[in-house]
Amino acid sequence: MKRVCIISQHFPPEKSGNASRIYDTAVHLAKLGIDVTVLAPHPTFPTGSFPRTWRRAREGAVDGVRVVRLWTWQPGSGDPGFTSRMAYYLLFPLHALLWLCSPRNRFDVIITSAPPLFTGIPGYVLRRTTRVKWILDIRDLWIDASISLGFLREGSTYEKVSRKFEEMCLARADLVGVTTEELGRRISSRYRVTAPIELMPNGVNTDFFRPTNSGKKQQIIYAGNVGHAQDLEKVALAVKSMNGTYNLKLLIVGDGDTREYLERLVKAENLTESVIFTGILPREEIPGLLSESLVGVAPLKRLETLEYAAPTKAYEYMACGIPFIGCGNGEIAHLAQESGAGVIAENTPEAIAATLSSLLDDPEKRGEMGRRGREYVAEHYDRRAIALKLKQQIERITWTGA
Repeated sequence: MKRVCIISQHFPPEKSGNASRIYDTAVHLAKLGIDVTVLAPHPTFPTGSFPRTWRRAREGAVDGVRVVRLWTWQPGSGDPGFTSRMAYYLLFPLHALLWLCSPRNRFDVIITSAPPLFTGIPGYVLRRTTRVKWILDIRDLWIDASISLGFLREGSTYEKVSRKFEEMCLARADLVGVTTEELGRRISSRYRVTAPIELMPNGVNTDFFRPTNSGKKQQIIYAGNVGHAQDLEKVALAVKSMNGTYNLKLLIVGDGDTREYLERLVKAENLTESVIFTGILPREEIPGLLSESLVGVAPLKRLETLEYAAPTKAYEYMACGIPFIGCGNGEIAHLAQESGAGVIAENTPEAIAATLSSLLDDPEKRGEMGRRGREYVAEHYDRRAIALKLKQQIERITWTGA
């Protein structure tokens, strides 16, 4: 039996898209006969929402998967400063490396999930010093996104060091997984990558995310990280402009760095009756909330550095049989067109309002888009099938011949 260790900054009970992705991947691999261990920090994200702990490590089992929680710095606020954020990101992979250096903790394959970039530290070191195979799972161009969103200064020492480390990781990995084809093209155009680049999309658990019998409500929904890459303020202002006609509510389900800013905006615009912040909800409640909504929104900011992104939330909307409105270029536009389940609006309140109105006025079109979306993700993005492909890749890179 192959022994695989997945290193991830996020894992349930955290509610991020990658937490659920890592959980589903690990559980499906375990069901396929892989001995899986997940290394993750004590629950932290969204920062400030979990109690701090100084416990060095805690081990348990979740649905057939061994889960080891390791200490890292836990920021105490919802939008931590640079030093606190970097301590959270950097101390965990260093702790993971120390844990993996113990003779008791030997694996055939290590999978590191990035971002953050630093999760690659234990993979890089152990690939150079042991015979372990390393799969580098890349979900995001973290450095480029940090520059475009203003968190990192282009040309700074930090950027140069980060790019050098990313280059070193890509040169050492045995396999590079990417969530979209565009992400793979951008990585291969910037760096010299000798390992195979394989598509390992975010996907969705189509058994869990499925249409329910909930009756429809006069609401649209955003479910996911409330972060800097999302243009949620434009959606809120679009709802404001429409509510003389539609009496529409916008549910924002989740938490993140920009929630407090959005709450202030909603209050200033007298939208507290129309824009509802639910906070983080139990995962079991999400399919019902999606199913009873008319439309899901996935409003990425229109930045070149986000064109590779296909948000997990869009797959979840489709799996629950509702159409989605996206903003942004690149992969999300390709997903909308290819699936027939989404439409793309310009990043202005007026354009979002016009696109929403056209869908709200056409229930038959919404229903057809919802059916197409469900069929599309079940065929192309089911996480069970993605895990099976990953298992085959694990067997390939560890095969030693007869």
